[in-house]
Amino acid sequence: MTGPVLSFLGETHCELGPAADASGHPWRHGEADGIHWLVLDCEGSSVNTVSEQVLTGLDAALDQIGTPRALVIRSAKPAGFAAGADIDSFNDMRDQGAAALLQQGHAVLDRLEALDCPTIAIVHGAALGAGFEIALACDHRIAIDGAKFGFPEVNLGLHPGLGGSFRLTGLIDPTEAMTLMLTGKSAHTAKAERLGIVDAVTEERHVAAAVAAIAEGENDRPEPGLKSRAFRIEAARSYAAGRMRSETEKKAPRAHYPAPYALIDIWEKYGDDRDRMQKAEIESFADLLDSETSRNLRRVFFLRQRLKAETRGADGISHVHVIGAGAMGAEIAAWAAIQGKQVTLGDVKLAPLGQAVKAAAQTCLDKHLSSGETRDALDRLMPDPRGYGLARADLVIEAAPEDADLKSGIYREVGKKLKDGAILASNTSSLRLETLKDGVADPTRFAGLHFFNPVSRMQLVEVVRLETTDDAVLRRLAAFCGAIDRLPVRVADAPGFLVNRALTPYLMEAMVLMDEGIDKEVIDRAALDFGMPMGPVALADQVGLDIGLHVATSLSEALDKPMPPISQRLRDKVEAGETGKKAGKGFYDWSDGTPHPQAEDAPPEDLTDRLILPMLDACVACLRKGVARSADEVDGAMIFATGFAPFRGGPMHYARTRGHAEIADRLDTLAERHGPRFAADRGWREM
Repeated sequence: MTGPVLSFLGETHCELGPAADASGHPWRHGEADGIHWLVLDCEGSSVNTVSEQVLTGLDAALDQIGTPRALVIRSAKPAGFAAGADIDSFNDMRDQGAAALLQQGHAVLDRLEALDCPTIAIVHGAALGAGFEIALACDHRIAIDGAKFGFPEVNLGLHPGLGGSFRLTGLIDPTEAMTLMLTGKSAHTAKAERLGIVDAVTEERHVAAAVAAIAEGENDRPEPGLKSRAFRIEAARSYAAGRMRSETEKKAPRAHYPAPYALIDIWEKYGDDRDRMQKAEIESFADLLDSETSRNLRRVFFLRQRLKAETRGADGISHVHVIGAGAMGAEIAAWAAIQGKQVTLGDVKLAPLGQAVKAAAQTCLDKHLSSGETRDALDRLMPDPRGYGLARADLVIEAAPEDADLKSGIYREVGKKLKDGAILASNTSSLRLETLKDGVADPTRFAGLHFFNPVSRMQLVEVVRLETTDDAVLRRLAAFCGAIDRLPVRVADAPGFLVNRALTPYLMEAMVLMDEGIDKEVIDRAALDFGMPMGPVALADQVGLDIGLHVATSLSEALDKPMPPISQRLRDKVEAGETGKKAGKGFYDWSDGTPHPQAEDAPPEDLTDRLILPMLDACVACLRKGVARSADEVDGAMIFATGFAPFRGGPMHYARTRGHAEIADRLDTLAERHGPRFAADRGWREM
């Protein structure tokens, strides 16, 4: 057996039983000094997930523990304690009667909680969702440094379903507990200790002493504080619940995301009555499991898994050289270094290189890296004004300005210095790779790696293939995306590739609507009400109006279908230097932070369709032309690159739900009213 539990077992001379009994239950038994160990070791997986088998196995295991001085529960997996519920089982769970299955699970954890001996969860890595709920059913939690705790169920359109709602609010400050559950965020080691989730934080080598101390009764939990006792009063909970609803509405409207509001309702009504809260949690979880929002958000989870599957295999890339220390080049270089790659960053000017290092340090801070992790990341990022790193690089990413002649000239110079087997990739967002490859020494090792800004937050990378690109190169680039914790989607070389081809009509139509006299807040509010994370006008500001103008001009010249006419007010803004967020002002004033549009006027009846349907039409065209490989990959790309309303399951899934024929007819109606840019692509009829 391997895993973090070994060091403790070595000190106590305890041996564990087999990984699974004859029934396949994944709990291993061990005993030392009167302390019984139950170790979770799900067979055939690098991580533990909590399934019906895990819970029934735990119930059976509790029959065998006897009367120990203490019971310790932990994981045999180096990856962590437990990553949560088995999402694959949710559909079966719904079909078999979710409420009854949940009641069985609750009975097991209630039994664990009621044991006479002290129960201790030793947590390393992640204890999430149902894994966290198992730990909460124990009397004590000891965290190995680096552990994290959280309830990500809200991201699946759900809330905790195995007692998390009442156990966490009963353990710590209820408002802190609700915040964790409502946001889906994790509490890392120090925060978990500060909140009172864990009793102690220790290193693996000190686990034995920590367990022994608890077994001897040396670690009593403090009584709930005054604030926690105050929330036993319904009026106090009602006041806090009102504020929670208001804050939640800003990011997750009730109309689209019912789960957080269901959780708030449960706590407000029953926060002083554990039994009623438990019953309400079970009933609510079962109802939410069958909601359209949860079905679609679970679909998004599997879309992510599908894109992750593309990253399997070794990338063979240890040294990355980035050409261009502008905003994108600096972000790409910093992110690759943070994720463990050796990076050299070249630019013809020294000032951007210094700014790039400062920006990298800020990214480390934003990502909550420790001082040691930050130091190591910055050590891996080397400013390289003379381009010495080119000769050593396994991958060269060109992130120069969007000028075909400039890029081709760079490729001719780079080709003289690349080592055998090195890959050259362009981060271009608007230029066809076909027009750039003449300057490339080896077209079989040339492809696109199109990142999205900001790289540290945007999960998707388009891996762009030419007819000349070797398949092995594409596989290595997809694996590289996985190595730097990004999701690849493979697309063909075409104007705008996939994401910009679909997004640009959405942004440009918003400009046309403004030219027609519709207020920007009305436009953005309509998109937000549809479920987009940001309205198109604000998004254009955030992307950069100069970049948007360049991409729109490029696509208008390259596509055979008309684009929305480029707004003169957009040209005027760019000419005046009001290029959006980076300049402090664009269509919005960004000096006071991100704008939150509040529209007083009702939008025209066709406004939302004018924004959204051209995006869907472009996705269909990309599928028909082979730019994208499947409708699922289109959905994944648009969700993870643009934030397309996740609760709708992606643009192609939304189109199926609404009906392909209905959308095609609606597009043709819009074309009659507003021009041929709305004409339905023939792919709608072919579907």
